[in-house]
Amino acid sequence: MKNLRGWVIAFVLAVLIGGVAYLGQPKQDSPEHNSNSDAANGTSAARFFAQAMGHPTSQIEGTFSPPQNGLMFVFTPTSPYTADDADQTANWVRQGGVLVYASEEGDSQLDRAFSVTRLSGFASSQTEFANPVLDGVSSVSGGDLAIPFLASSAQVPILRSGAGAYPLGYIEKVGSGTIVVLADPLVLCNGYLDKADNGRLLSDLLGMVDAGSAVGFDEYHHGLILSDLAPQAWVTTPWGAAILWFLVAVFVGLLLRGRRFGPLIQRPAEVARADAEWAVAVGELLRRSGARALTLGMLAAASERAVAVRTGLPAQPRDRFWNALYARAPELAGELAEAEKALYGSTGGDAELLRAAQRLHGLAYPPAPARRQQSKT
Repeated sequence: MKNLRGWVIAFVLAVLIGGVAYLGQPKQDSPEHNSNSDAANGTSAARFFAQAMGHPTSQIEGTFSPPQNGLMFVFTPTSPYTADDADQTANWVRQGGVLVYASEEGDSQLDRAFSVTRLSGFASSQTEFANPVLDGVSSVSGGDLAIPFLASSAQVPILRSGAGAYPLGYIEKVGSGTIVVLADPLVLCNGYLDKADNGRLLSDLLGMVDAGSAVGFDEYHHGLILSDLAPQAWVTTPWGAAILWFLVAVFVGLLLRGRRFGPLIQRPAEVARADAEWAVAVGELLRRSGARALTLGMLAAASERAVAVRTGLPAQPRDRFWNALYARAPELAGELAEAEKALYGSTGGDAELLRAAQRLHGLAYPPAPARRQQSKT
């Protein structure tokens, strides 16, 4: 009964967490202006419009790679650009790419790469007035407020706020390419394209590249990427908080349940093996591996060490051992040399090798009567 109560409590906690997460999700909202979103602040209409204009469109996901000699839209990156990504984008623009960079607060690395300077205050962006650089665009309509730019001499303002004439958008030539920076991305979003001249602004931006040129939408910096997997992401992002709550619920459930994941499995006791079994196992391993030369060398070296112990001679260096053995026990030395020669010359298979090994073993470890007779002489 206690275990059942723990499971019930864990299930109720999981349902509550899931319900809160579901109810807390924003409905039809895309604050990052995703090109897959049909919400009012999404940009799916811009992608479909580019397709209708004959441009092959793509969503940059998985690997960050801007379209070659085309146009790329960057809307409010939620996963910050790395320094390498920003430098890659700047080089791509210098080589002829066209970048439309629209973000409310900007990205620190992109702002650095393109020398974007934003003022500290806000300006009204409900009505933005255009200059003659934009063909057919007199004004566009966006959100309530936007952070204006401090444009340099190379940055030509194309949109200004109505009240203070602050730049809310500018165009700049960078190498062989062009960058368009907008302070309010809403002017290109689904729910705003039918307001004022917003649709014409989008058409003018697409007209900055040749017909049939590729148009890409950066979704790589809208999703989870490796640079997001920082410790603070577990508590500062929605997905991190959801995973953390799930882990807490599982831990509490297991704690209340008071049981392990399963029964304990006892480790089987190790069976003691005889020395002969180890010797057989090593021999079988050597035979299967085809290490014939290694096996012969091991047998000969072991026999020489045993004879050296019997005769009281040092086994190393080998040349000195053989000279001393011929001087002290010439008959034994001759038999050992002949046995080793037979061992290395055995080509009749395992049977002949076994006979040669037995002969060496008999010299290294002679029977007890022979040892007694040798000690008497």
